[in-house]
Amino acid sequence: MRLTAWGAMFLYIRDCSDIGDNLLDFAEARKDFPITLRRSYLNAASLAPMSNRVIGAVNSLLCDLQLNGRNNSPHRNAYAENHLRPNLAALIGAHPSEIAFIKNTTEGLNIVANSLPWKAGDNVVLANIEYPSNAYCWLNLRARGVDVRWVDARQDGRVPVERIADAIDRSTRLVSISAVQFSSGFAQDLERTGELCLGRGILLNYDGIQAVGSTGVDVSRYHLDFLSAGGHKWLAGPMGTGLFYCRASSLHHLTPHAIGPGSMRNEETDIEYDLDYMHRDARRFEEALPNYPGLWGLDAAVTTLRQIGLRHVAEHTLALTRVAADKVQAIGYKVHSSLKDGERSGILCFRHPTLPSEDVSRRLADAGVDVTVRQGNIRISPHFYNNLDDIDALTAALPA
Repeated sequence: MRLTAWGAMFLYIRDCSDIGDNLLDFAEARKDFPITLRRSYLNAASLAPMSNRVIGAVNSLLCDLQLNGRNNSPHRNAYAENHLRPNLAALIGAHPSEIAFIKNTTEGLNIVANSLPWKAGDNVVLANIEYPSNAYCWLNLRARGVDVRWVDARQDGRVPVERIADAIDRSTRLVSISAVQFSSGFAQDLERTGELCLGRGILLNYDGIQAVGSTGVDVSRYHLDFLSAGGHKWLAGPMGTGLFYCRASSLHHLTPHAIGPGSMRNEETDIEYDLDYMHRDARRFEEALPNYPGLWGLDAAVTTLRQIGLRHVAEHTLALTRVAADKVQAIGYKVHSSLKDGERSGILCFRHPTLPSEDVSRRLADAGVDVTVRQGNIRISPHFYNNLDDIDALTAALPA
């Protein structure tokens, strides 16, 4: 029975491992999401639905644990290191040694905030429209004498690089900013922001949850030191999963604030307690056994994205938000998101000229169209499992 259960999981793993560009088209991928049969779900920026493939991957590991307990642990551990970690690394153009498994974006942000050797008088530069995860961890450093310098975003939700540059001074230790802003969809100029921080000798940290899996992040193309992204939004994976990226050349800046046997290279039962055993790469931030069932699901979700092709996914989501922007403006809605090339993302925010967005959102939900309200705007976030029919359903249900 043990070999049969493991064999079934191995067949699934083998099926997912042969990744190439555009091996899966959008129509085929859409069929794997049962929610598309019932609703026009335009809410990936909040919580993406999970596919049959993801549920199957989670269940395969849970089944193996049910039937075999610890017996297949060597196989699971080998798969995590030889396939899962490289799969997540390839998603963002990193090396596997630069990836740590985390539970959510907040955990990754806190790794950076609490692992840097701050000194009184240091400051962190943040935009004043960041998601709270990218604010509280830095505000919590005030007890250690670290200040927060706020960058005032423009009224249209844009955070120009020039404004970040103006906020930096001699005491700035780090810039932490969202690669894509959750409340406006503004896509940060990653190349210019990286050049700014590198030129000033300042560390750069990204909240990447609204970009990784959508418009994308490629750490091999531009400078950044750290990035965190949960798996439950644009990666369309399970909650309680995610990735933390630490550039190899930036690892020395961080002394892990939380460590355990998972941080070490020696056996978990080894009672020769010695910090010299600490991993010499990003694995040092994994203090204990990770959420393997969730990570198996995340692995399947990432495999789907890579089999479609990350460039195709980005083009698809941008095309859908472009069509949606044209349609909602045609019936009198005011678009809040930037529509400039290079600043657009899979998020589009807009509002009715008079009706409260909460009321409009409820009417859409009653019509089978799912959106979110952020800062008084209706926010849509279509993904690869959406199509133009979903945009038509949106505009047909909007009160003109």
